[in-house]
Amino acid sequence: MRHAVIVLIAVCSFAAIPFPAAVFAQTADELIAKNIEARGGMEKIKAIKTMRMTGKFDGGGGFVASVGQENQRPELIRETFTLQGMTQVQAYDGSAGWQIQPFNGRKDPELMGEDDVRDLLLDADFEGPLVDYKEKGNTVEFLGHDVVDGDDALRLKITLKNGDIIYDYLDPDTFIEIRRDIQQFIRGSVRERVMGLGSYKPVNGVMFPFSITQGPKNHPDDQMITIRKMEANVTIDPADFMLPPSLRTEEKKSGLVGIH
Repeated sequence: MRHAVIVLIAVCSFAAIPFPAAVFAQTADELIAKNIEARGGMEKIKAIKTMRMTGKFDGGGGFVASVGQENQRPELIRETFTLQGMTQVQAYDGSAGWQIQPFNGRKDPELMGEDDVRDLLLDADFEGPLVDYKEKGNTVEFLGHDVVDGDDALRLKITLKNGDIIYDYLDPDTFIEIRRDIQQFIRGSVRERVMGLGSYKPVNGVMFPFSITQGPKNHPDDQMITIRKMEANVTIDPADFMLPPSLRTEEKKSGLVGIH
């Protein structure tokens, strides 16, 4: 979920860790291929056309809410956050993002700004930035070894088409993502966040994390999302993603179309 992500980068020099030379010889494409295979393989990943997830958000101090997410190819998404009988909605219909924010006293749908939509689009790509990265306009570099929570990790730098940067940390034994750091460049400033990924389980033969920690750079475990249920290839009403009628005229006037 995008309600969570902030960066903790632990840097370790190559000379300080005696890894075999063969390990350093790995390329980004080789690691991506291993990651895709470990997740279930390209065929099974591509076979998933829709996803529905429900879970629990724990913000600490007794702050608990319900969260939900629906995805449909190629990049439709709807996310919900429910607390005390009120539900916040954020969605992307393939051209524009919209939201309902009752916690801020705004119960009518409104268009999302470009900065907020950038976050939503990261979750819209539910197969992740490594799959078909060239076709998506991303570039990937293998930066060698790093340390995550005291353990060795393989570090990939992914530069997205829009210039934002994701650092993916892979477990060197399973080649599955264990952490994702995100750097977004917005109006001359850098926004950083980190996401810890764990408790992987198979859904339709593809591995997905069922535990996600998140927080700011200096408190990466402030929040936790625990997935209660995840379903693949479920029937989803396309209207769930679509821009509400009240916003369609406003969207045309604003020019918020195809911003990604």
